[in-house]
Amino acid sequence: MAAGGPPFDLQVTAEGLDSLVRAIRREEDGKALRKDLAKNMRDALRPGAALAKSGIMAMPSAGTGMGAGLRAGIAKKIRPEVKLGGRWTGARVKAFKTPGLRGFANAPKRTNRRSGGWRTLTYGREPWRTQTGKRLWFDEPFQNDSAAYMAAVHEAMEDMARRLAARGR
Repeated sequence: MAAGGPPFDLQVTAEGLDSLVRAIRREEDGKALRKDLAKNMRDALRPGAALAKSGIMAMPSAGTGMGAGLRAGIAKKIRPEVKLGGRWTGARVKAFKTPGLRGFANAPKRTNRRSGGWRTLTYGREPWRTQTGKRLWFDEPFQNDSAAYMAAVHEAMEDMARRLAARGR
């Protein structure tokens, strides 16, 4: 690193994110800068979260007994998540558990998996039956566009690094 340059590494990697967060902490208004970085990273992932939400809402319900409540409940729990520091640092789109949804806390995971499905009672009584969801509704939106989402997150990180570098001059 050249003398008089920025006090952090400008790489766009997980290590680069850690060093960027360390540089933000050294600033006077570091808390506001961290909030701004996290917001920009979440905004970069919002299109992917919207596609995942539309994927679960497109799951058919005819003949399965699944009402719109299950799909809408799962869609509400899909959101971008950013953590800057701690045991895990990074950005991701996550489908959180749904504990209040008819006692089906693992609904996002069960409806997305390749095989099996989930067991449920028929109208709350015997017999038990196995339901299957729309496989890979969460994974499909990210398979083709993962590079675009990664680039958008990296761009948010680079913007913050440029802001910090401009302050150091």
